[in-house]
Parts: sequence; structure tokens; C-alpha cells
Amino acid sequence: MRKSILGLSAFALVALSAPAMAQDEPAPAVTVTGNAAVVSDYRFRGISQTNKKFALQGGITVTHESGFYVSTWGSSIDEYVANGSDQELDLIGGYSTTVGGATIDVGVLYYYYPGNAGANTDFVEPYASIKGTFGPATAKLTANYAPKAKALTVGNGKEDNLYLAGDVSASIPNTPLGVSAHLGHSFGPSYLTIGKEYTDWNIGATYTWGHLTFGVSYVDTDKSLYSSAGHNISKAGVLGSLTASF
Repeated sequence: MRKSILGLSAFALVALSAPAMAQDEPAPAVTVTGNAAVVSDYRFRGISQTNKKFALQGGITVTHESGFYVSTWGSSIDEYVANGSDQELDLIGGYSTTVGGATIDVGVLYYYYPGNAGANTDFVEPYASIKGTFGPATAKLTANYAPKAKALTVGNGKEDNLYLAGDVSASIPNTPLGVSAHLGHSFGPSYLTIGKEYTDWNIGATYTWGHLTFGVSYVDTDKSLYSSAGHNISKAGVLGSLTASF
């Protein structure tokens, strides 16, 4: 969902010379943002969801000035992820607010897999995060907990899943470049860990040009997991992405 670094545009220059009344127009109560992307491999917590192949992705978010927001995000996936489904659709509702220098975000995420041949693959995952900015850098801690559900089971009955993660990102001053690092741990056993808990991590860099962002990242896990096609979908890899924001 899943940030651009924007320079001073011609529109901004015109605004600076406009009458003060035009500058004092109130911000809209509701804002809409979106993005579309192509990635060389869709990794979910370090595990490939596309059999280490390209994916098309996109999302849209509607935010109210109160801090409440709703969002949807989708990606193409391989059929082994959700019993023959070739698409993941995430439906999100949440609330974000700033307390002092920290931004707190809480919400619920629903994973929906259309075309899953009637299998029980959809599940709900509440989440909470806290984020702080330090100069050009931002640090974020996140917790996602999926309550017990049949969709998460790898044995009998129902199983749950907990994911804890830390992220650090920074923009390089006076440049369109950004860098990031991520460390996460999935606690199991559940379908999301395929029986055994594991750790994932990645480091990345981005270059932003207008509404386009080019990204490259190195992703790895301490897990060994193979798809039905014989690919190690948890193996380390270098990934590329191109994202358009609007």
C-alpha cells in the first residue's frame, strides 16, 4: 500500500504568486489516492506468491480528514496460493492518528481470493502499527494477528497466525532516491508459515521521477519452501518494480 518525492512544479510557482485568498482554501475532507505497479515477483512476507514470476498490482485508498480510511489492493498470484485462484484482493478499513511525534494506525484487513474453487481460503487479519520520523528517516513497528480460522489450518481444527515486523526507510536529501530495510517474523504453525515459523528480511532502494517510482530490493528468508513446479519460493532474490501513483 503497501510515497513520492515531489519537486516544485509550475503549478506551485503559480500558486506562490496567487492572491492570499486562493492559498487559504481549506483542504478537502476526503482525499483519494491510488497506484498501479508491475513487479518481477510478488513476495508476501518473503514468500513468492507468483512462482517467482511477474505480477500486476494496484490499489486505491479513500481517506477522511478524521483519520478513518478504506482501501482495496489487488495482485495477480499463482494458483498454488489459494486453491486455483489467480488473484488476491485485500479489503482494508482503518484509522490513523498522530500523538506527539508518533503516528498510530489500527485496522482490519480481509484477504479475498476469487475463483478459489469453493475452498475456504479467505481470512481476516487485524493490524496495528506505530511510526515515527527522525529527520529524513522513518521507523515503523507493526503487528498483524489473524485469529483462528479454517483457512489458516495445516492440520485439524483452526489455527491462528502472528506477524511482527520492523521497517526503516529514508529519503536522501535533495535527491529523488530512497532506501529501506525490513525485518519480520511469522509465528506459526499455520498455513501462512506452512507449518513452521520463520523470519524474512529485505533491503531496497527507489528512484522517483514525477508520479513514477522505480524500485529494486533484495529479499530473503530462513525458510526452504518449494512450489508444485519445483521452485524454491522462499529463496533469496533480487526484485524489481515500477509503480505509478496518482
